Amino acid sequence: MIYQVYVRSFCDGNGDGQGDFAGLVSKLDYIAALGVDAIWLSPIHPSPNRDWGYDVSDFHGVHPDYGTLDDFSRLLEAAHARGLKIILDEVLAHTSDEHVWFAASRDGDPGKKDWYVWADPKDDGTVPNNWLSVFGGPGWAYQPARRQYYHHKFLRQQPKLNWVNDAAREAALKVLDLWLGRGVDGFRLDVANAYLHDARLADNPAIPAAARGPLEWAAAANMQRHLNDSNLEENKQMLDVIRRRVEAFEDRFVFGEFSEEFERAGCYLPSDQGLHGGYNFALLQAHDAAAIRAHLETLARYPDHWPAIAFSNHDVTRTATRFGDGSAKVMLALLLALRGTVLLYQGEELGLPEVELRRDQLRDPVGDLYYPLFKGRDGCRTPMPWDRGQPNLGFSTGTPWLPLGPAHAALSVAVQDRDPTSVLAFTRAMLKARQTHPSLRQADLQLLDAALPVIAFRRGEILCVFNLGRVAADWTLPGNAQTLAFGTGMAQQRCDTLTLGPSSAWFGRP
Repeated sequence: MIYQVYVRSFCDGNGDGQGDFAGLVSKLDYIAALGVDAIWLSPIHPSPNRDWGYDVSDFHGVHPDYGTLDDFSRLLEAAHARGLKIILDEVLAHTSDEHVWFAASRDGDPGKKDWYVWADPKDDGTVPNNWLSVFGGPGWAYQPARRQYYHHKFLRQQPKLNWVNDAAREAALKVLDLWLGRGVDGFRLDVANAYLHDARLADNPAIPAAARGPLEWAAAANMQRHLNDSNLEENKQMLDVIRRRVEAFEDRFVFGEFSEEFERAGCYLPSDQGLHGGYNFALLQAHDAAAIRAHLETLARYPDHWPAIAFSNHDVTRTATRFGDGSAKVMLALLLALRGTVLLYQGEELGLPEVELRRDQLRDPVGDLYYPLFKGRDGCRTPMPWDRGQPNLGFSTGTPWLPLGPAHAALSVAVQDRDPTSVLAFTRAMLKARQTHPSLRQADLQLLDAALPVIAFRRGEILCVFNLGRVAADWTLPGNAQTLAFGTGMAQQRCDTLTLGPSSAWFGRP
């Protein structure tokens, strides 16, 4: 069970309005009391913050906003003293354009000339091919110093590292060696589907207009299948290389984010191949029971794969907003009943809703690009509400880097700590149930027949039933069953019929 901390928004220890290592250390007891095993930190390295840490300018250090290397060491020691592991978010498919590697490549250093993906312009000066950036526009930026374009899958300030180049790949892998040697316990790998590219620079195929849904029309890059700028079948081999590198250090864990072409890129590999686990955007973008059921059916086709499971993170609208009022507890119950390594994003244990921000308050470049149709990712990145009785809800004594959510005051940790019926209390109870019942951690997941919006499955000897709808729903039990104590308490059993209230979860044992 991994708890994700978006460091800049978690807790500010020095009053500058930005979360830091000292603030996180002050809240480690809170995290440990949840009952999690590890903390995944958003990127901590120096960065110009064009993409808020996902554009790394120095893999060897830590961002001064968060503290010093000594401060990080103190965090690591304090976490380990509480039985918590620390997992770093590493971005190795690209760097910042302010990284010394890119400067050397741009300036023609013979040793680093091919460390990035460079290509000549077409005769008329246009881009080399049709590859599009996820964040908008062509996936190429012209660099007059080389009279060439460089590829960027995201912002133009995030040039793609050339993993085909042996020296560049080894430099990236040494980043893992360095931080493992410093005592971290593993890594979450950003865009783990994007290490390789097609050396011929072949165009990506279009998704036919008739086959496009709202997601495909939402951004130009979604109108093509990303088969050549990333997601190559050979990417699976790179995942094996990374795993072997991490496993050279004892008892470490590495999992990855797969943002496209999940099967092709290696998200669903057996547990003895590739990374130790992988997650994708199927559940992160789900808005209803049908989407969740469809993904569970997909996972069932890969029984030897060990998934990482998340409904929310720093990139997507918060779960409570996507699934509606009153959904927080049932979605937490469902998350914590699923097979795999569970990823719980900060604030989800409080049932926080998305924060609505004005355009002038946005810090996310994606929100600025697509506003007002899409307001970016800042709404899920706002500061944690610790105590409604303190300035800035206890996050900082300074001006927070993003506004606090007005509705979050009533959901603060201090408020919920005193309420045995709160979402926080329910989260703690569900995490304890997951620890107490081995089937919820280890057993296979067997989907059972149920009419949506009901989802039902068996984890070993435990029946798990969820009504994600807004009205009560019935489900036929497979014989007599004993109700277990850790559901939402909104279900009634009459003989073999289980009636679930709206947005409710029930657990039982046949």
